[in-house]
Amino acid sequence: MTTTFTANQVLDCKGLACPMPIVRTKKAIEALKPGEVIEMQATDKGSLADIQGWAKNTGHQYLGTLHEGEVLKHYVRKASADEEKAETMFGRTISNDELLAKLDAKEAILVLDVREPAEYGFGHIPGALSIPLGELESRAGELPKDKELFVVCRTGKRSNFACLLLEEKGYQVTNVLPGMLEWSGSREEN
Repeated sequence: MTTTFTANQVLDCKGLACPMPIVRTKKAIEALKPGEVIEMQATDKGSLADIQGWAKNTGHQYLGTLHEGEVLKHYVRKASADEEKAETMFGRTISNDELLAKLDAKEAILVLDVREPAEYGFGHIPGALSIPLGELESRAGELPKDKELFVVCRTGKRSNFACLLLEEKGYQVTNVLPGMLEWSGSREEN
């Protein structure tokens, strides 16, 4: 059985990697009227957690995602003026260079990588724990609450959502910016 929905706008983000599907969705949704629905099509598996986190963070309603082969069709309803909220940026951040200095000094810290398994597998900070953003809600209990977590993704967007979620749960977190896209330290591969 094939399920289809009618959207007020279809946005093609196939072939784009984080953060571009969200960047384009943010711009496109501005042209919609409150209550209208956008269908954002993406091939980046990380876009599922990205769109859910972005919608929650801005007040727009994530309706669901349909999978058609390699294409993910994400549906989001634009919030009304009283539902919409300014996108929250997590306050505690650290630069890649500052994190690298902590690692070089052998400080007892934990790096949490919230990228997708394939992204992590092709190169991650040595010793980083991998919990994809889409699994973080259900797996947060695996993380220590007595240690500060330095959260990294590709560009700082997913890690921003992760920091907001983890802080709500009582964790000490810091967002690593700009993330793995510009990481100059050593990398491990799986």
